[in-house]
Amino acid sequence: MAEAIVMFDGVCNFCDSSVQFIIKRDSKGYFQFAALQSDAGMKLKEQYSISHNIDSFILIEDGKVYKFSDGALRVCRNLEGIWRYMYIFIFVPRPIRNSIYKFIAKNRYKWFGQKDSCMLPSPEVRSRFL
Repeated sequence: MAEAIVMFDGVCNFCDSSVQFIIKRDSKGYFQFAALQSDAGMKLKEQYSISHNIDSFILIEDGKVYKFSDGALRVCRNLEGIWRYMYIFIFVPRPIRNSIYKFIAKNRYKWFGQKDSCMLPSPEVRSRFL
């Protein structure tokens, strides 16, 4: 089975909701998770030479790094139900997709708020967090 790690902003409410959304639609446990601020997240950023300026969402799949809309759409491709069909948006030119993605990422704290610390996963999903 391929290795897929979703790296996310651990203090962002929108990012936390996105992780919960993925977990609910990934019953096979394909994805693992690491907060960007965690020790595991920092090690992964170093290991894969990921810029410290990227502070929203990163997917590492089969040893490759996917940022911005590419990462989000690749996650959708592996979700259960209708969400997998969101991958069709990969055909929208990357500059358009990424400008929408970056607009949402830039405003996520203002629109959705943030936490003082990273979430603590429930015992049943804790093993999926690095």
